[in-house]
Amino acid sequence: MTDPAAAAPLTDEAVEVEVVRSETPFVGRVWNIRRDEVAYNGASIVREYMDHTGAVAVFALDENDRVLLIKQYRHPVRLRDWEIPAGLLDIGGESPLVAAQRELAEEADLVAASWHVLGEFMTSPGGSDETIRIYLARDLRAAEETFAREAEEADIEVRWVPLDEVVDAVLARRVQNPSLVVGALAAHASRARDWATLAPGDAPWPRRSRSIGEDGSGHAR
Repeated sequence: MTDPAAAAPLTDEAVEVEVVRSETPFVGRVWNIRRDEVAYNGASIVREYMDHTGAVAVFALDENDRVLLIKQYRHPVRLRDWEIPAGLLDIGGESPLVAAQRELAEEADLVAASWHVLGEFMTSPGGSDETIRIYLARDLRAAEETFAREAEEADIEVRWVPLDEVVDAVLARRVQNPSLVVGALAAHASRARDWATLAPGDAPWPRRSRSIGEDGSGHAR
């Protein structure tokens, strides 16, 4: 007998649960650690997770199907890893698209005339509420203004790499930055479908991370 649910499109299910108690045992410079007591399946469970503001990333592709990559030091993993431009959604009231445009200009001194949503993902749903939206940026040109960079960004290395070579590096496990991995595989698959999977740059983002310190309704705790 066929399961009726099996015929429906494959999609994650949003669930509203009762949060009995919530506290913030650690407050950091960029994000916090939250501890929630939740009523679920007739039991009370406690879960700790990173309370994250969310982020955007930019998969910039030129007319020759080359991807803009940047190499940057990441202290937790002790690597200068290959990435795509990305940044936090930490400016109140700023739209994700505007944030992505800002990050491309600040990290790569580029602007793009064409913007589409390429993909979205949750970085670690068992331990963080962070979501990232990846934009496909095309019709690129140099920005009129360049930006001073400091700390980890001071020695950013920039390289243009053919999309197929980036996918090869992902599949060979030579590069492992999640935004780069997801973006490269999504772009490779979308290109094979004549980019029919893309969404407008200002498409709604219902699963976007809530602001730090807010509950699911957008109210401060």
